[in-house]
Amino acid sequence: MRSSRRFALALALLCTKSVHAGQDNLDSLMNLLAQRAHGHVTFVEQQYLALLDRPVQSSGELLYDRPDRLEKRTLAPRPESLILEHGSLTIQYGLRTHVLALRDYPQIAPFVESIRAILAGDRAALEQIFQVTFDGSLDKWTLSLVPLDSKAKSVVQQIRIDGRRDELHAVEIRQADGDHSVMTINSSIAP
Repeated sequence: MRSSRRFALALALLCTKSVHAGQDNLDSLMNLLAQRAHGHVTFVEQQYLALLDRPVQSSGELLYDRPDRLEKRTLAPRPESLILEHGSLTIQYGLRTHVLALRDYPQIAPFVESIRAILAGDRAALEQIFQVTFDGSLDKWTLSLVPLDSKAKSVVQQIRIDGRRDELHAVEIRQADGDHSVMTINSSIAP
């Protein structure tokens, strides 16, 4: 009987240490990310849609400038640009430009904010919107983000981000309707 109590106590202590280690690693990751003022990388994205037999692929560049400017320049299959800055999303394709105030689109604002919060290392903002789970170590980590809001969860079930130190390597978004996308982030481009 005593050995089972010791085992239970040891297991509880081990679990507690594991949770604290995960929180410490998440804090360390957020601190690393917060130090990055600029980023410029290439990407390849595959979107898996239930309506199509094969994924839709696009590629281009991602640019980030602290504190809140993120640009996704799609170069193939056709040029398009999405710019997040100061609470608005600017969409440019061809000669057309649309500007959306994120406050007018509460269903997408949390997901746009999640990317900004991760790149800025803003843990508090991230945890206001998502249940955040950190797995791994700083040398190879995974963040799992599950929306806290039921309306947001009806659109996106989970966002999974894989990385190493202050570099993001992949972003996978699983939608509630079964569609999902995987963005592979490649090497940095010199400024």
